[in-house]
Amino acid sequence: MSASPLTTPPASVAGKRTDGKDRGLGGRPVAAIVAVLALAVFMSSLDLFIVNLAFPYIGKEFPGTSLGSLSWVLNAYTIVFAAVLVPAGRWADRIGRRRVFAFGLIAFTVGSLLCGLAPGVPELIGARIIQAAGGGLMVPASLSLLLASVPANARSGAIGAWSAVGALGAALGPVVGGSLVQLNWRWVFWINLPVGLVAIALAARVIPESKDDNTAGRPDVVGAALLAAAVGLLAFGLVKAPAWGWASAAFLGTLAAAVACGTAMVVRSRAHHSPVIELGLLRSRVFSGAFVASILYYAAFGAFVLNAVEFLTGVWHYSAVRAGLAIGPGPLMVLPFASLIAPRLAARLGGPGRVAVIGCLVNAGAMVLWYAQIQAAPAYLTHLLPAQLLGGAGVGLSIPSLLGSGTSAVPPARFGTGSGILNMARQIGTVLGVAGLVAVLSKLAIGDPVTTFRHALVLIAALFGGAGAVAAVLLTARRGDRSPAAQRRGGRSAGRSS
Repeated sequence: MSASPLTTPPASVAGKRTDGKDRGLGGRPVAAIVAVLALAVFMSSLDLFIVNLAFPYIGKEFPGTSLGSLSWVLNAYTIVFAAVLVPAGRWADRIGRRRVFAFGLIAFTVGSLLCGLAPGVPELIGARIIQAAGGGLMVPASLSLLLASVPANARSGAIGAWSAVGALGAALGPVVGGSLVQLNWRWVFWINLPVGLVAIALAARVIPESKDDNTAGRPDVVGAALLAAAVGLLAFGLVKAPAWGWASAAFLGTLAAAVACGTAMVVRSRAHHSPVIELGLLRSRVFSGAFVASILYYAAFGAFVLNAVEFLTGVWHYSAVRAGLAIGPGPLMVLPFASLIAPRLAARLGGPGRVAVIGCLVNAGAMVLWYAQIQAAPAYLTHLLPAQLLGGAGVGLSIPSLLGSGTSAVPPARFGTGSGILNMARQIGTVLGVAGLVAVLSKLAIGDPVTTFRHALVLIAALFGGAGAVAAVLLTARRGDRSPAAQRRGGRSAGRSS
C-alpha cells in the first residue's frame, strides 16, 4: 500500500503554525474541527439515554398501545444503530467521510423532527429507524474525519475531547430528558433540531473531505448485509433476552442466527476483493484488545447510568427532574479528565492503555464505594455523590484511552472502518449491559430493593473490572504493536485484501 497523504500532512497544511494554533487538514483550526464533529456525537450519545425518561410519558399519550409495541420505540433505535455502524464506516472510507457524515446528520435531524411529529406509535417507531440510521452513519464518519483531519501531534487531545463530549452526552441524557419531559415528551426529540442544523451548516465550511483513494472494485454489498444482519440479530436477542429468558429457544436461536451471519461474513471477507471488514484489522493485538475491552466497559457504563436513574426514582422516589440533577455532577467530571488529565497521563505512563486500566479500576472502585454506602433512606450528599464524582473521573480516563488505543492500530486508509468497529463495540456493550441490568432488577418486585441494587452494583463493578483486566493484558504490553511500522503492516495487509 502506498503512503497515504493523510499519514503525514505537509507542515503548511497540518500541524503547529506560527500563530500558535494547531491546524488540521486543509489549514482548518483543530479546535473548530473537533467542535463540529463533537456536536454530532453529543447528539447521538444523548439520544441513547434521553428517551428512557420519556418512555412513560409516551405511553400515557397512547394508552391503547401494549408495552411490547411501545418497547420498540427504544429497541428499533438500538438495533438499527448497531447494525449500520461498520458498513457505514466502510462506505465513508470509500466514497468520502464528510459526505457520509453530512448525510447521516441530515437523516438524524429529519428523523428527530418526524419523531416529535409522530401521531402514533407505529409512525414514531418508523421515525426512530430513520434517526438510528442517521446516527449509525454519522458517528463512525465523525471519528474517522477527526483521525484523518487532525495531525498526529494534536490527535490525543482531540480524541480526548471528542470522546469526552460523547460520554457527556450519554451521561447527561437523564438530566436533559428529566427536564424536557416536563414540557412535553416530543421535546426530547426536537432538542436535536437546533444542534443538527448548526452542525450541518458548519460541516461543509469547517470539515475537510477525505477518503481512501486506493480503493478499487465494487464494495461487498452482500457482506455488508450479512454483517448488518449479524449485529442486528445480536442486538435484538440481547434486548429481548430478559423477557424471553437467557436459556430460551428464542434467544438461543437468535444468537445462533447472528453467529451464522457473522461467520458467513467472515468467509466472504477472506475472499472478496473489497470486503466490508479487512480481517487484518482484527489481527492487531491492540485493536482487538480495545474492541473487547470497549464491549465490557460500555456494558458497565450503560448499566451504571440506567441503574442510577432506576435507584433514584424507584427507591428514593425522586422525580425525573430531581433524578437528572442528582446524576449531573458525575458527567461534569468527564470533560476535564478526558481532555486534560488522560492525555497527560498517557504521555507520562507510555501510552493510553495504562490510563485505560487506571480508569476502569477507578470506575470499579466507584461501584464498590456505592455498594458500601447504599441505603433505602435518601442521603445523596454522603452516600451517592462521592461515587458519582469518582465514576465520572473514571469515565473521563477510560473512554478516550480505550478509543486512543484502538485507533492507534488503524491505518489511515481504514479510519472509517476501524471507527465503525469500535463504535459497534460501544453499542453492543451498552445493549448487553442494559439487558443484564434489567434481568437483575426484575427481582425488585419480590425482594428487598436495596439488596437487589447491591446485586446490580456487583454486576457493574465486575464488568468494569473485566474491561480493566483485558486492557492490562492486551493494551499495556508490547508497545511495538502501536508503532507506525505496525500500522503500515496493517495497512499493507488491508491493502492486499482489497
